[in-house]
Amino acid sequence: MSGFFSQIWTVIVMNILSLPRRLWMSLATVFAVAVVVAVLLSFLAMANGFEKTLAGTGSDSVAIVTRVGSQSELNSTLSRDDVNLLATSPGIASNDGGDPNYSAELYVIVDGIKRASQTEANIPMRGIAQQGFALRDNIQIVAGRMFETGRNEIVVGQGVQREFDGFELGRKIRFGKTNWEVVGIFSTGGSAFESELWADAATVQTQFQRGSTFQTMRLRLSEPGNVEPMRQFIEQNPRLAVEVQTEANYFAAQGEALNSIAVFGWILSIIMGLGALAGALNTMYTSVSSRSTEIATLRAIGFSNSSAFFGTLAESVVLSMVGGLLGALAAFLFMDGFSASTLGASFTQVVFTFELSPQLFRNGIALALGIGLVGGVFPAWRAARVPVIAAFRSGV
Repeated sequence: MSGFFSQIWTVIVMNILSLPRRLWMSLATVFAVAVVVAVLLSFLAMANGFEKTLAGTGSDSVAIVTRVGSQSELNSTLSRDDVNLLATSPGIASNDGGDPNYSAELYVIVDGIKRASQTEANIPMRGIAQQGFALRDNIQIVAGRMFETGRNEIVVGQGVQREFDGFELGRKIRFGKTNWEVVGIFSTGGSAFESELWADAATVQTQFQRGSTFQTMRLRLSEPGNVEPMRQFIEQNPRLAVEVQTEANYFAAQGEALNSIAVFGWILSIIMGLGALAGALNTMYTSVSSRSTEIATLRAIGFSNSSAFFGTLAESVVLSMVGGLLGALAAFLFMDGFSASTLGASFTQVVFTFELSPQLFRNGIALALGIGLVGGVFPAWRAARVPVIAAFRSGV
């Protein structure tokens, strides 16, 4: 048995050492696999980063109320009567003053210019009262100050400042017929809230002619994750055409919209992988053809056909794995931590960073391994069937 494995190892080493004789074809295979893996990991990193941004936004301790049937904050509407009635619902925690801990908020769209493309894009502007800050974790003013009630002042999320022009501290920005001044920059630990502009709710209502309406209502739950008391209260009040869920569930559902990116990435990578597979097959068939005399000679001096099979298969796997590692390295160097923005469920930009995880790397290497195995098995079978007589033919 040791002789069997020794033969296989010897043939594998010989095949690897002979790669310089097929340098350009081997490099073409490595490059093709590297591109496939890099493309796959780029799409997966994008979907993973977007999902983690939204996952870090929602909380089980906070409930969000929206109009029934609304798919996002943008197309939800709550009246002042709705807000007042919901504030009396059971299951709501109290603030330090003993009042229900909630925040009625507006969500409007304004224009911004993306730094990378210099094109217009929708940015969410949130009208929020002071009590709304207590319902969000990790809020920190990193520059400037918080806006003042009743004034046309905004604070800008770090994500917006990073991806869009014109939101520097102290700048005056015109939305419609109104000028707003950037008085502060805030951070929320990388959550989707950093993709927003925040201003005083009453001022936003006035300047955007929203009357006394709001889009959503956030409430601190007395028992984290338990929205049943509120849900029963809503069912018992037919005037309330609203639905309630935890913020964590709400943003998890929003993130599902980007699952198609991961699926598209796999589909595109598989299609490209077929091209890489064709290149691998061509390289390996050429390798077997150029080494047919060598393979037959080894057979003539006692090497088994299995050693030829596994030696050729190993060569294909090595080339693909080198390509896979190079593709993964390229994705890590150029994509991991890369900041971008894309349309979210409210047709507004969500700023996020591409994030590669160990599992994504494993997916890329698995794809490279699959290309190497499939691309090598058929040429390996041909190598195993090279007749011994080929060693005595001239010109082979």
